[in-house]
Formats: sequence, C-alpha cells, structure tokens
Amino acid sequence: MFKIAICDDEQSLIVELKKNLKRYADETEKTFCFFEFFDGTELLENYQPDFDLIFMDIKMETLNGLKTAQEIRKMDNTVGLFFLTSLSQYVWKGYEYGVINYLLKPIKYGRLKMELERFFSHYQGREEPYISFSNDTGKFKVLYKNLWYAETAKRNVLFHFENQEQVISKNMKEIALLLETQRQFARCHASFIVNMAYVKSVENLEAVLTTGECVPISSRNGKNLWQN
Repeated sequence: MFKIAICDDEQSLIVELKKNLKRYADETEKTFCFFEFFDGTELLENYQPDFDLIFMDIKMETLNGLKTAQEIRKMDNTVGLFFLTSLSQYVWKGYEYGVINYLLKPIKYGRLKMELERFFSHYQGREEPYISFSNDTGKFKVLYKNLWYAETAKRNVLFHFENQEQVISKNMKEIALLLETQRQFARCHASFIVNMAYVKSVENLEAVLTTGECVPISSRNGKNLWQN
C-alpha cells in the first residue's frame, strides 16, 4: 500500500485528484491510502514519515507550498513530491526542494498517469532502510546511509546527519541494538556509534570522518573498528 498525501485548499480539486488516482490504482492494481490536508501547516503538524508521495498546491494562504516543502525536506528527503499549480512561474523555485515535477491545474489524467508511471518506475522497489522519530522540533525520517554517527546526550542520544543534530528519546543501549543490525555501523566508544562509510581514517584514537568531524575511539573498541 502506498500512502499519498494531498494538500490543497480547494476541496473540489482534492476530490478530482483522488478520483484520477483511484482510476490509476485500478488500472495498475496498486493500493493507495489517502490523507487530505487543506494547508501546509496542517500537513506539517500531522506529517507521517512513511508517506510515499505528496501532491501539494504551491499557492495556499496559511503556509504556501514552497515553504511547506522546505520544512518537509528538513524532516524527510526521500518522499516523492509533486506541486499542483495554475501559476507556472513559481515552479522552478520548487526544484530547490527536490520536487519531482509539477502538474498544472486543471489536472489532466493523461499527464497524471505519465508522471505516476515515471515515479513508480524510478522509486518502486528502491525502498531503503530508515529510522523515523519525533522530538520537540518535529518529525524526522533518516535513511541509515545518511546517518553519520550517534552519541550519548545525557539520557538520550544525539543523531548527526546531513548537517543536522537531532535528539532521539532513547538511550544508547537501545540505539546500539538498532543500528548494529546495519552492517555499516560500529560501536567505537561507549558513547558513540559511527557509520563506517563516513570514516576516512583513524588517528590517535579518533575516527576522522569525511564530514571533517572527529569521533573518539576507545582502546577497547579501536582494535576491531576496521573489521565492521
């Protein structure tokens, strides 16, 4: 089942788009589950990290599509995103936020079908393992391959990924059990787990990362670090 979010302040457009999406689902034997939102704020407040595809109007009064897309990409850089618009001059700005393409209103089924076939041929079967979590700053979906390292932060754990630092409300023991199921992660220190894909070298009991950061290595863990 694919989870599809539709965000538009025109109820009639949502109804028509769902009708066309159901038609496509019937033709291709896919199953869609729909979630409706009428402005960007509502979408962000109820965002689910396992959304597969979002259709979103660019021009909305409370929070427009461009700003909403910007916030979505802070939480989730893998979800498919289409802009709905009657104003093509705003479209190019949207590509900065990883928009797949745009659909001009009124939406024609032929164009929608073409874009969906392109989307599913490119993304279907390419689901990569990820971790999702929420904290006081929002909801996040992070591919394991994009997670640089994790470190103990008081009673919680701090994730470092894609120029972000976010706290997850779990202890290091829980996170270690989770991350170590992925072969690229190694426990280099009692308080640190590192993604070996980002380790450039080991110098003086520190793992030097390709990001320029240095992660401490305990003498106990250092011997086996490169074997992971």
